[in-house]
Amino acid sequence: MAPSGSHSMKKGCQRVLYWIPVLFIALIVAWSYYAYVLQLCIESIEDTGEKVVYLLVYHVIFIMFVWTYWQTIFTKPMNPLKEFQMSHSDKELLQREDRGESQQEILRRLAKDLPIYSRTNSGAIRFCDRCQLLKPDRCHHCSVCDKCILKMDHHCPWVNNCVGFSNYKFFMLFLAYSLLYCLFITATDLQYFIKFWTNGLPDTQAKFHILFLFFSASMFSVSLASLFTYHCWLVCKNRSTLEAVRSPVFRHGTDKNGFSLGVSKNFRQVFGDEAKYCLGDGCSFPTCLVNLDPEQPSSPSGSIPANNGATEGRHFPSKPLRDSQSRLLISAPSWTETDTAMDKPKGQKMGLSLHNLKILQNQNRFNNQNVSCPPSVYGFRCQQCRDDHRK
Repeated sequence: MAPSGSHSMKKGCQRVLYWIPVLFIALIVAWSYYAYVLQLCIESIEDTGEKVVYLLVYHVIFIMFVWTYWQTIFTKPMNPLKEFQMSHSDKELLQREDRGESQQEILRRLAKDLPIYSRTNSGAIRFCDRCQLLKPDRCHHCSVCDKCILKMDHHCPWVNNCVGFSNYKFFMLFLAYSLLYCLFITATDLQYFIKFWTNGLPDTQAKFHILFLFFSASMFSVSLASLFTYHCWLVCKNRSTLEAVRSPVFRHGTDKNGFSLGVSKNFRQVFGDEAKYCLGDGCSFPTCLVNLDPEQPSSPSGSIPANNGATEGRHFPSKPLRDSQSRLLISAPSWTETDTAMDKPKGQKMGLSLHNLKILQNQNRFNNQNVSCPPSVYGFRCQQCRDDHRK
């Protein structure tokens, strides 16, 4: 019992320590509010109109900044759905198998009907030993939270939370409003900073607050601008921080742009078609290329071709889209794997639609011609191939 009690006490102390960065940010924000509102606007600015405008704009930005920071901290990260959890019998069966290939056969059988297409570097099914579940695409285990997080980006100590599928939108908005907050303070405080620095105003208690407020807001602006720019680039590429460091591996190879659907759709996958919605379920994600050739053999587990840095000539299966994602890809057909050209898709009762059948015919034409790029879910990828297709 003693080791268990010691372990619980250690965990409790760690949870308290994790809140120190958040408390530090809260104190900085509280002091900046006091310095700007009381010391600058009320004590130092004499013009009433200027004072009212500054206070009005400041409080709008401040409220949005605090709200997005709160949402980023207290929005719980989403975990994989129960469909990805292993049953008790499957866990026992997996534990009885010692060889890696035998375990992979069990995992492949369990993953057959799940929207899982990413693999490990060796080509194996991604499985979490700690959580005992099959990892959905873009899902990773957080060592701090000790759980698997859907579309995990990173664990941020400044919010004491994992940034992932459920709160990445709030995290991006938090970066935007915090940057705007610092830039506004820097811009409006500049003239009074110069006056105090050149002794243009009398020495008062407000001098220290105004000088230090300008320095701190300027430094935070530089760091926030670089971080916000980097994450905007990630959103445009539809990558997480982890995927930017290590490209995702699919059944037929690695592709750093495997989840990219174009800047517009990538942006809407994070922020939603409407401001209050985020699209998707966090478990299934559409990929940029689809496997339209039912006769194409699957590469065996463990045989991943070398990454040549290009996507041409390589096919990835697309995700079966949920209702929440259908608006995002309303112009793109949803595909599931088929065994033959006229077979019914797995898990569906209806056959190929006329639109999908035309795309399958386009793929057959692509296989019989010397075309530089394969057709994707949005048609042929380059203008020359689209012109050849119209002929």
